[in-house]
Amino acid sequence: MIVDQAIYRGGRRLVCQDLSHELEQLRDEGNGFLWIGLKDPTDAEFALVNEELQLHPLAVEDAVRGDQRAKIEHYEDSLLVVLKTLRYVEDTSDVETGEVMVFLGDRFVVTVRRGDANPLAGVRARLEQNAEHLSLGPAAVLHAVMDSVVDNYILVDTEIHEDLEHIEQQVFSGTRDIDATSIYRLKREVLEIRRASQPLAEAMERLFVQPHRAIVDRDGSEVLAFFRDVRDHLLKVNDHVESYDRLLSDILGAYLAQISVAQNNDMRKISAWVAIAAVPTMVAGIYGMNFRYIPELEASITIGDSEVYYGYFVVLAAMIAVCVGLFRAFKRSGWL
Repeated sequence: MIVDQAIYRGGRRLVCQDLSHELEQLRDEGNGFLWIGLKDPTDAEFALVNEELQLHPLAVEDAVRGDQRAKIEHYEDSLLVVLKTLRYVEDTSDVETGEVMVFLGDRFVVTVRRGDANPLAGVRARLEQNAEHLSLGPAAVLHAVMDSVVDNYILVDTEIHEDLEHIEQQVFSGTRDIDATSIYRLKREVLEIRRASQPLAEAMERLFVQPHRAIVDRDGSEVLAFFRDVRDHLLKVNDHVESYDRLLSDILGAYLAQISVAQNNDMRKISAWVAIAAVPTMVAGIYGMNFRYIPELEASITIGDSEVYYGYFVVLAAMIAVCVGLFRAFKRSGWL
């Protein structure tokens, strides 16, 4: 649907009544521009707007299909900018993605928003309070939209950084309250940010090398200075994302190593106790066999008028002595 539409002259908002008439007048006068905001438009709604603006067919196809890679496409009479928006969900620590498309022409701007991430209502309101910046034309709108989207990247970047520090602390504190799933989920969220920010940074480099006439102000000078600050913030986010990805890989490796060491320690302890238990089990098994002649079975001494059979006690003492010896040996080696 059409969320908002207005004419802007000299940085001031004016009512837009008839798209065709207003756009024709703007082009004849060479002053001001038209700004149309769309939210999840249907094919029919977008076709109605395109009928008046005559956008490039390939740009229209991208707008109708949606779910595009972040990019900046140069056409002869217009410029298409696709931005992936991000929103951090506090309850689940997930990163939701949306999409904003900006069409720039000589006297018009069309913003198409898909999804609820990073709404643009505040962008229009802030621009309308800055008449000097808004008077620069469609390029000012593009800058404001890109600046809002990238600033939101920074907010998401901050939240991801906090989650990363929390996971890092858990892993290296030795606690077992964390599992590999948490690390993988955060790595996936970092990937979502990368998919949004890296292609945009590459596209912006092309924008500086080959500036389109749609982002040239009324004096003919380039307004790229406004976009350099956005690019710097974007590159900063990309640097963080790269470091987060590497650090998460290291954390995952360290976590798996800790699990392996813990499992080895558990196995050594189990093996040690099995070895200790095997000695009395073996001896008791031998003496439990149904044979008449077994060593020490009839061993005895005479004390006074009584004959004492000591074989059982000797064997029992020998089992205890061997078990104690094995326990001390395993303890010294660190197995127990």
